[in-house]
Amino acid sequence: MGIGRSRVIGACLAASAAMLALPAATGTASAQNWPTRPLTLVVPFAAGGPSDVAGRILAQGLSDVLGQQVVVENPSGAGGTVGSLRVAKAPPDGYQFVLGNSGTHAWSQTLYKKPPYDTIADFTALGLVVESPRVLIAPTTLPANSLPEFIAYVKANQATVKFGSAGAGSASHVSCILLNAALGVDVTHIPYRGLGPAMQDLMAGRIDYVCDSVSTSLPQIESNSIKAIASTGSRRPAVLPNVATAREQGLDFEVGTWQGLFLPKGTPEPIVRRLNAAVGEALDTPSVRERFETLGEEVAPPERRSPDYFAKFVAAEIARWSGPIKASGVSAD
Repeated sequence: MGIGRSRVIGACLAASAAMLALPAATGTASAQNWPTRPLTLVVPFAAGGPSDVAGRILAQGLSDVLGQQVVVENPSGAGGTVGSLRVAKAPPDGYQFVLGNSGTHAWSQTLYKKPPYDTIADFTALGLVVESPRVLIAPTTLPANSLPEFIAYVKANQATVKFGSAGAGSASHVSCILLNAALGVDVTHIPYRGLGPAMQDLMAGRIDYVCDSVSTSLPQIESNSIKAIASTGSRRPAVLPNVATAREQGLDFEVGTWQGLFLPKGTPEPIVRRLNAAVGEALDTPSVRERFETLGEEVAPPERRSPDYFAKFVAAEIARWSGPIKASGVSAD
């Protein structure tokens, strides 16, 4: 009787242990099989802009690696925060992630009095993708061909001069705001729903300058549809060797941007690792790397792509730009 009772108790304990282990085992199996359907890469800017170009290059590479289609969607608006917020609220199953940048996930935390999301609390950092300098571009009709000439022109005409951006709080907006602060000028800002529309107005001479990414402006610069006044990076872009940096032209100013991937907070760690590995494999594919490099984008090296590194990097970027943005007085509210 005692032995039989012990066997029953033992069987019950074994069954309970198996039931407790089932969710973990199921989660592991689920992660191993992931993905089983197409994924959505949210690019929170209008089609045709630098983020969209980068997103589509990466999406194709990821589709090849994962064996599932990665679809790019462009819910734009509010400097990229609309699309980013959508991902912050998405189910944490790895099927929806966002290509964020300096503006959407670092500068936004200071630009807004009440940011629509908390970059650290609402997202899982997946990995750094690319970095790039900005380039100050202007219509061919602007009577300035160097940075000193540009500075003199803007200071003399700041009441009528206008600059464009991909929207309030976007990388193109804040880059120009910081440039204006360095120049000591107050210039009217014209926000657009992405850099594509801004570029059209720039070429038509309806706005006077944009602080663009090299990837978006390169074709227009090469075709002489616009002109490049200065690069804002630490060195000249490899694809624009004749465009001198701001420092080379006498202005102590430097600002660059980065793009990286974010998942909703709470995404299972095995899925995070699987997607991060796929991103790394895509970035190491020669054709993908070459496409980024021909656009003037610097692909992040392997040691800077891990989720841990990227999480620390983003936190440092938020802290780094908080002071300059507050000092400039700009706000996206």
